[in-house]
Amino acid sequence: MSNSSSTDLIGDGENDITQQAYRYVWLDVTHEEVAADPDAWRSQIEELTGIRIYDLHLKDICNLNHPSNFDPAQDYELVVFQKLALNAEAQNTRDTSKKKMPAVLQRLQTQPVSFLLLDNTLVTVRAKHSRTIEGMRARLQSYKPKDSYNLSSRLPASPEDLMLRLLNLMVDQYLDLRQPLTTQLDRWQHALLDPRKPFNNWVALLDSRVELRKLEHLCEEQYDAMQELRDHFVDTYDATSTELSRAKDLLLVRTNDVMEHINRVLNHTRRLEASLESSVQIHFAAVAHKTSETMRLLTVITALFMPLTLITGIFGMNFAKMPWINDETGFKWTIGLMGLSVFLFLIALGLQSYFRNRDDRSDR
Repeated sequence: MSNSSSTDLIGDGENDITQQAYRYVWLDVTHEEVAADPDAWRSQIEELTGIRIYDLHLKDICNLNHPSNFDPAQDYELVVFQKLALNAEAQNTRDTSKKKMPAVLQRLQTQPVSFLLLDNTLVTVRAKHSRTIEGMRARLQSYKPKDSYNLSSRLPASPEDLMLRLLNLMVDQYLDLRQPLTTQLDRWQHALLDPRKPFNNWVALLDSRVELRKLEHLCEEQYDAMQELRDHFVDTYDATSTELSRAKDLLLVRTNDVMEHINRVLNHTRRLEASLESSVQIHFAAVAHKTSETMRLLTVITALFMPLTLITGIFGMNFAKMPWINDETGFKWTIGLMGLSVFLFLIALGLQSYFRNRDDRSDR
């Protein structure tokens, strides 16, 4: 395990027992290191902590497609958390079939991070490049004891506290995508409702809806895992003393905070999906309205030529004697009759529109 760090949390200096309770170890490894020899890695963990990881849990840790889940064992707890992968490596491994999808939606890729809560030990198994874990490790290594009086810079008090802080930071990574996602969907809404240019990027739009649905399912799985973790803290955490009771309350507060952030991401994703769906419906409603107006115009033109067709049909009959057949002014009378029929038809349309508009005004 080349990537490892240990953290000794310092108390207020008044109680050695409290300081001893705050000491724990954080072991950080990558998926590649575990997958190279899972049995050897498990033996190293057993040698360091005296606890052996179950075979099923070892498979879950090595499974890169495992959904977010919380699974407690007799001697430890396992939390598998699927998070957004915003690093360069995840962007380079995108599916080539999604080239038409906007770049911001291609960034909705996930990778698992496994947390093992053992006796005074936190083990994290994550991807090779993890901005959250590397940032937290750098922060812990650069920590100065003189900052311990500042509540905002205090070190995590327990492995559970450190895990919850990491989870909170992973969930907050979605904030980097919230504004670009909203901007991209706003562009599609304007494109869908632009009457000057027909929308033809339906494949990318469909893929985007699929990605938003995946993000929604991801948040639901994360929320369920955190809810099970919170219930585990409530049911099993022994709070017989004041210090332990305060530590338990702190863990519950941080767990609820993580769940609240997940719920915010979930609600925002659902709003984006609903907004996109409503834009598609408005688009088809506008297309239907335009088609209806076109059919209305064609209907008026057809009705306008019906009396003209009737007149030409009458005078086109092969009878020996008909009015105006041998009259020099017959053609003029026929043209005048056609013009009069068109004029009367237009007047009828105007009166019908007038009465309809007047009825609409009276209804208001």
